[in-house]
Amino acid sequence: MLVLGSDHAGFPLKEAIKEHLDEQGVEYIDVGCYSPERYDYAISAQKACDKVVSGEADLAVLCCGTGVGISMAANKVKGIRACCCSDYFSAKYTRLHNDANCLCMGDRVIGAGLACELVDVFINTEFEGGRHAKRVDQIMAIENGEKLY
Repeated sequence: MLVLGSDHAGFPLKEAIKEHLDEQGVEYIDVGCYSPERYDYAISAQKACDKVVSGEADLAVLCCGTGVGISMAANKVKGIRACCCSDYFSAKYTRLHNDANCLCMGDRVIGAGLACELVDVFINTEFEGGRHAKRVDQIMAIENGEKLY
């Protein structure tokens, strides 16, 4: 299950992604916002990421104007590894090597066509594990307040 969220600036991109997912028959939960009226990205980020952490959703896709603010907010939720991507390679390898569970994008940065391609590669790429698992474990150790040095 996928969970989607946005602020007002990312709302048009989220709606285009929803249309794309509907065409593909991919199930998702939309936690808002639901219009182009002003809405803070931190609220949508927290709502969506809580669903990932609880296990109600496997992955999150979040949109704001640049993708940066919403990714910063998402990364404050314990257990979330959010990435802001605007290219195919990054969207693929953040799943493959970093086991990212939240993709963030900016409506003012990329168009709907590219965003849908990034969503596709993100949700269809599995974590490779192996040598990369140690690094993900280190990221989670930092999140838990451990010193790596």
